[in-house]
Amino acid sequence: MTAIESYLSIPTWRYIDESLSAKNRSALESFAADDTLCQLVGQLQSAPTVRTWVHDHTIVLGVQDHRLPHLERALPAIHEAGYKTIVRNSGGLAVVLDSGVLNISIVLSEQSGSIDISVGYDVMLEFIRMLFPETGDRIEAYEIVGSYCPGSYDLSIDGKKFAGISQRRLRQGVAVQVYLCIEDSGSERAAIVKELYETGLGGEITKFAYPVIQPETMASLSELLDQPLTVQDVNLRIQQQLNMLAENVQSGGFRDEEMELYTYYLNRVVERNAKMIARE
Repeated sequence: MTAIESYLSIPTWRYIDESLSAKNRSALESFAADDTLCQLVGQLQSAPTVRTWVHDHTIVLGVQDHRLPHLERALPAIHEAGYKTIVRNSGGLAVVLDSGVLNISIVLSEQSGSIDISVGYDVMLEFIRMLFPETGDRIEAYEIVGSYCPGSYDLSIDGKKFAGISQRRLRQGVAVQVYLCIEDSGSERAAIVKELYETGLGGEITKFAYPVIQPETMASLSELLDQPLTVQDVNLRIQQQLNMLAENVQSGGFRDEEMELYTYYLNRVVERNAKMIARE
């Protein structure tokens, strides 16, 4: 067993499935949930946790996106197309969430030793490779230039990006988050973000280098694997994989005694988001 695999092959995993229940709720609730889990797992009040979540018709902006010089021109078109916008509290730039995008959070504790940022990314990369054994070694991690939210841990097959990873660290907990474009067209999602940047920049040169989106650099796993894969198909794979990795899998949402902490973090992210998007 490799060092990375040892983070995944553990006695107990906690599994929280919000792939259906969160769909029509604000994505802010998911960022609050991950902050809550960071504290619970980080302080050893919960087993390491895998949480799956889906939010429909949401553009999650990064802090730098919020600083686009003409953001107020770009947002109306997004909202008229039926998308909500929030500003996230973890790193990265704009991403598209919808019913065909599955998000996975792996939450680990640093109580027994610090977890390097690169290790967090590698844990998620290994987990995704486990979920899709049919891809062999085709899933690679490197920056896909022209994609939205580009980074050194873009996940791609044959040069086309289908996923991106970010991290959130809080109270000795580490939440590694990935969005997986499972269904429909990856390039159509990228075209939405392309319009955001083109309108939001309005031709201006900025100190921060925003990505020049090339929609053809992105695709969904259904497209890349040429099979009718669904979010629920992948969610089932996650459950099966956890049962293979752990002796015990604890399922279920937040317990009653954890809800007060969740409410605290939810209020915090809602207040922060309200301040960030006040210019809308």
